Amino acid sequence: MAGLEKRKDYISWDEYFMGVALLSARRSKDPNTQVGACIVNEKNKIVGAGYNGLPIGCDDDDFPWEKQGGFLETKYPFVCHAELNAILNNIGMDLKGCKIYTALFPCNECTKAIIQSGIREVIYLSDKYAGTDIFKASRIMLDKAGVTCRKVNATINSLLLSFNEADV
Repeated sequence: MAGLEKRKDYISWDEYFMGVALLSARRSKDPNTQVGACIVNEKNKIVGAGYNGLPIGCDDDDFPWEKQGGFLETKYPFVCHAELNAILNNIGMDLKGCKIYTALFPCNECTKAIIQSGIREVIYLSDKYAGTDIFKASRIMLDKAGVTCRKVNATINSLLLSFNEADV
């Protein structure tokens, strides 16, 4: 059968789902760190997504975004991490056997939720806090629980999205 061949420069599943996580991160109001997460089932269907932000009903303008200061003067006691939000925002299904794609390796608190929800694989882009106790604890728990962890396997460095209708 002669004719056109299929495109060869399409993105991989890893690139696609990490791209969804990174796009989700663009919704974060955090001025310092924007993290997104995407949960995928065994059929490569997206079943949850989230980004770091305040809980529903908490106005972004009424809470601090500082990284330093008294505990209640910082963002830390108030912000929900992307991984937890993705789990809580899932489409109402059991997450057992799913994978989670996340921009940053998950903290110990999100790791607990990942393990408890039945997610079996964590795919991350950055592990820049690997040397800190919080993330060491995450690795220990994920390892003991049998959750696979790996850095995303991407062959591209960036992806440009265009909202110009002429590009469609």
